Amino acid sequence: MSSYQKRTKDELAARVAQDIFDGAYVNLGIGQPTLVANHIPAGREVVLHSENGILGMGPAPAKGQEDYDLTNAGKQPVTLLPGGCYFHHADSFAMMRGGHLDICVLGAFQVSATGDLANWSTGEPGAIPAVGGAMDLAVGAKSTWVMMDLVSKTGECKVVQACSYPLTGLACVKRIYTDLCTLECTPQGLRLIDTVPGLSHEELERIVGLPIQPAQQ
Repeated sequence: MSSYQKRTKDELAARVAQDIFDGAYVNLGIGQPTLVANHIPAGREVVLHSENGILGMGPAPAKGQEDYDLTNAGKQPVTLLPGGCYFHHADSFAMMRGGHLDICVLGAFQVSATGDLANWSTGEPGAIPAVGGAMDLAVGAKSTWVMMDLVSKTGECKVVQACSYPLTGLACVKRIYTDLCTLECTPQGLRLIDTVPGLSHEELERIVGLPIQPAQQ
């Protein structure tokens, strides 16, 4: 068995941020993806969008400097960079639906090998009643990335052959960033981008339970 260490949540956020190109307009979904704002590389201009109507978010505010009149879609206090602005919810959704976002980074309950996304409900009684803006983001952004733990708290891999939870979007996910590896979703299935040090390809395939094409050289 391989000897390896999982990425922490901040290490995972930094790994996602590393791949965001200069000048990108990016939406960060509720949950883990919001951490990406704290790890944008110095000197790289990335314009962060929040679906409740913010453009130009910065990193999380310092403790004691929170302004609860300025929050993201997950109700977390945020900062606004010079030139940033806030606006009507409908204008924000027009940006999402109109193809004006380069990347969205979302959490997920499941992602299929071909990029189907399930991230709004497990179908359990008492689950949230509606998909919210996730559907608009998943199909409206030019690239949809998922950021999540590879394995659920109950031990099931969250990358699957076919999603069993209600779908948010079909074949919309391009990349999956996890605490153990980064994967690309293709029409032919999964392709490896990278793994944490010490995790072998064979061990990763055992964890996922699906074939994974080797990383391109």
